[in-house]
Amino acid sequence: METPVFEDIDPTSDCDCPGCTHRRRAPSLPGASRPPAHRALIVAAATSTVLAAAHAAPAAAVPHHPDRPGVPAGDEPDTPQGGAAPLHGPAGRPAQTDQADQLRTTTRAEIIRRAKEWVAAKVPYSMTKYWSDGYRQDCSGFVSMAWDLPGNEWTGTLGGYGERISREELEPGDILLFHNAADPHAGSHVVIFGGWTDYTHTYYTAYEQTSPATRRQSTPYPYWSHTDGYVPYRYKGLAAAGADAAGSAGSAGTAGGGSGEAGPPAAHKPEPAAAVTPFPGRAYFGPGANNRYVTLMGQMLVKRGAGGSYRSGPGPRWSDADRRAVQAFQRAQGWRGAEADGLPGPHTWSLLVGGKGRDVPAGTSAAPARVPAFPGRGAFRHGASNGHVTRLGRQLVKKGFGTHYRTGPGPHWSEADRRNVEAFQRAQGWRGSAADGYPGPETWRRLFS
Repeated sequence: METPVFEDIDPTSDCDCPGCTHRRRAPSLPGASRPPAHRALIVAAATSTVLAAAHAAPAAAVPHHPDRPGVPAGDEPDTPQGGAAPLHGPAGRPAQTDQADQLRTTTRAEIIRRAKEWVAAKVPYSMTKYWSDGYRQDCSGFVSMAWDLPGNEWTGTLGGYGERISREELEPGDILLFHNAADPHAGSHVVIFGGWTDYTHTYYTAYEQTSPATRRQSTPYPYWSHTDGYVPYRYKGLAAAGADAAGSAGSAGTAGGGSGEAGPPAAHKPEPAAAVTPFPGRAYFGPGANNRYVTLMGQMLVKRGAGGSYRSGPGPRWSDADRRAVQAFQRAQGWRGAEADGLPGPHTWSLLVGGKGRDVPAGTSAAPARVPAFPGRGAFRHGASNGHVTRLGRQLVKKGFGTHYRTGPGPHWSEADRRNVEAFQRAQGWRGSAADGYPGPETWRRLFS
């Protein structure tokens, strides 16, 4: 398997529009309205940030976070958090619970499912309001909800519900916690780890509650700021692998897989491996995944005749070779379209571990897609005119990202090219300087693979 190099994340932001400038400078202007008492700390912090930035840059420039050069400070969480509190009912009154001192058992799939519900609902950030499920609408309330804790915790107590782990041990459903003990309202934050987004493990999918609403986005490890303060934790009440697999299969529905994966696993007499290796859940497969289940899946696929999809391996890091091998096996079962999307679901897994279904016919494994060599960043800059720009534009149109073209695409690099590339990058889950509209080697690889 070939390991791509992720180098698309380096351009510097230089947003100095009047609106951004006014928004960042407003707290320090004379005559500004006095903030409510409970926000005095954060306003004071914001004011000092603006004053510090004024020394280092012209008055019209947007200040940037010192730990995150090139990214506007406005992207950082800018609201304080609430303290530990009981669950609250719809009317904002404390709700009774009979599990106040107990750890509730949950699975990784359930943690991510609950997190996605808040993302889909775009729950507004608030440290005083409570969502309909009884959890406070701030960062620690969000994790309390996803972990199914019996009450609303805060960054100072969440660690007690988890055990510290290493970066290498991080899996979907774990958290990255930063508690600033010296001043809890200055930077303290917590996010849910949703899986690595690149093969270098420098970016991951973060589920977090921050202003203005719950979001899911690609985030540099460990976070945009306070990079020395974030600590990985794993929930102590996490179910065993078998229970986690059952939860994954039960809650996954058809998301992330075709209709061939939507039904229950086919009845079969499993081999001994099936008893100890149930389906771990869809979160363990796909771009960014790096775990033993990917290796096991690849080994089973090779035994079933899909080894032609691999140039080397299989190994623990998910690659396009894994996707091709899974797709070849799915098509051997007679599945087509969304049923053969190249991502394993519980049905595909049950056939593999049980030795059931049809093997991949010899010589029919999907051949590796040939990706043209990346010509370099200089081919896509202001004033550039070459065949690579035309090739890029045609591939964008082919992939469905040509909406900004009025004519062409052609050899002259234009704003339409940049905007279409930006749309493609954002579709990968990239944000900020990672989605600047200028293709790098990883943008190129994904676009042409």
